[in-house]
Amino acid sequence: MALRAALLKSIWYAFTSLDTEDSGKVSKSQLKVLSHNLHSVLRIPHDPAALERHFSDDDDGPVSSQGYMPYLNQFILDKVTEGTFVKEEVDELCWTLCSKKNYRPDAHRVLSNQDAMRLWCLFNFLADDRYPLTLVPEEVEYLLRKISSVMPVELTCVELEDGLSVWSFLNEVNAAAASRGVDGESISVAVEKVYREMVGNMLKEGYLWKKGNLRRNWTERWFCLKPGSLSYFTSEDCRDCKGVIEMDQNCCVEVLSDRDGKRCMFCVKTLNKTFEISAPDSRQRQEWITAIQTSLRLSAEGRVSLHEELKERRRELREERERRRALRAEETRRLLELQGEREEQLAELELLKEAQRQAQVSLQQEEQRRRSQHEELQKTLQRQLQEAQEARANLCAEVAVRDLEAEHQQRRIKELEDLHHRLQEALEQQIRARQEEETYRYTQTRLLVEEEEKVKSLLSLQEDQEEQLQQTQREKQELLQEMERKSQSLDEAQNQLDKVRASRRRVDQDIVAAQRKLRQASTSVKHWNVQMNRLMHPICPGERRASSSNLLAPPVRIPSVSETESRPPPRPEREKQNSLDCDNNSGCDNMDCSNNENKDPTDAEAE
Repeated sequence: MALRAALLKSIWYAFTSLDTEDSGKVSKSQLKVLSHNLHSVLRIPHDPAALERHFSDDDDGPVSSQGYMPYLNQFILDKVTEGTFVKEEVDELCWTLCSKKNYRPDAHRVLSNQDAMRLWCLFNFLADDRYPLTLVPEEVEYLLRKISSVMPVELTCVELEDGLSVWSFLNEVNAAAASRGVDGESISVAVEKVYREMVGNMLKEGYLWKKGNLRRNWTERWFCLKPGSLSYFTSEDCRDCKGVIEMDQNCCVEVLSDRDGKRCMFCVKTLNKTFEISAPDSRQRQEWITAIQTSLRLSAEGRVSLHEELKERRRELREERERRRALRAEETRRLLELQGEREEQLAELELLKEAQRQAQVSLQQEEQRRRSQHEELQKTLQRQLQEAQEARANLCAEVAVRDLEAEHQQRRIKELEDLHHRLQEALEQQIRARQEEETYRYTQTRLLVEEEEKVKSLLSLQEDQEEQLQQTQREKQELLQEMERKSQSLDEAQNQLDKVRASRRRVDQDIVAAQRKLRQASTSVKHWNVQMNRLMHPICPGERRASSSNLLAPPVRIPSVSETESRPPPRPEREKQNSLDCDNNSGCDNMDCSNNENKDPTDAEAE
């Protein structure tokens, strides 16, 4: 299919060159000559009567390209067999016919006729199958870059927006080469190399050293790599072919280490033989290995040309860019439509906003009246809340005064009647008082939480009233009824709050009583500790024995009010430790007292 399209491009130029009047029609006699030449170069049998039978209705009149295409397909292209002819001869025939009419270079001509024909073949190779044949700017730049890569001078073309015909392309190349001062020999070498690479499917060529299979000596050969084959010749004119290595699925390439005085070696392995090859340097070896791997890949994929694949990829990229450009244009159009719709919606929104402003003006007076009522109600609630806070502060002050009075009375207690019995009672009272204190504290915390919840409920009721004040005039009667219900709920909540506070005051009183009991127990423990220490003090010689009244009732100093206020309250842990110490001390004191009572009076006198 690719060969048929390539032949049709060249034949199209030959057909259009016969149309000297540019009318799109060619005489039958000229078509006979063209058909005979095509049969000759394509190596197919020629039937002169077939053309007469095909155009028997047209007599000797001219024939258009549409009329010649069925004959061309049926009697020429359908009979073409690849490998039986040389395509360069077909291109040379078509170039000879079309160049006489279309290619007329000026005086500053740099390209020879052979170079111009090769550029014409390259142009046909890169052009798309759309007639008349043109080359897109991207392909023109690609071809010029390929040619410039071989020369020391870079060829550039003017900025192009549309496709370029082959004759304009040849004129541009001549003008660029003349302006850059490129000689004909340099550009001829570059065009020939690009032509062999792209049209001749030459992947890589150059001199390499090859080791013989029989004599095992090293000989320098000119290697030519194509998709599916690697040929080597005695010289670069490619006349004496010494062998061909088939690049099939059984072939592979490997790197070899340096040996036999050769470096940069690699080998090509086939099913029956292994060809050892040496490159001039490591860069050339890597390039040859990469090219051979590319040839193997193309052979496995059934492709005969690398540049056909590259051309397909570039065309796909151009189509993708065109699709993206079309999508961007479509998106831009849609964005403009959406912008127009948005502007219309904004205009409608402005109208709606104007109507809303008018409605707000009508409702503003009613809202101000409701706001004034709400402010009065809010001031009343704030005043009540302030009174409640003041009452709470007074209650806290009274509790502090009572605490001071209780501490003053507790310091005035002088003694306890029964040491062991009161000490046990003091310990039990201390434990019970601590439990009751924890219970009262928990109750007080719960009441505080309930009070906070009630305050939050009051605030939520206040927010509900603010929301109800924002309703329209049409719901006025319902709003008044709702406000009455909310006011009743507020009164009930206030009553509940008063009950909670009364219960809190009772709990505070219970806490005060528990603290008073705790301090009484602590004071009694300290007092009896002092008593026991004095009773357990031994009588030394020369000391006067204290009277029984002094032993039973030692003098107790009553602390002043200032000492009472400055002394910190006893800690529960320290009181507990003191009580335990008192238990130990009391046991020891009782033992000492019993020993003193049992002692003989004579012993006492002796002492």
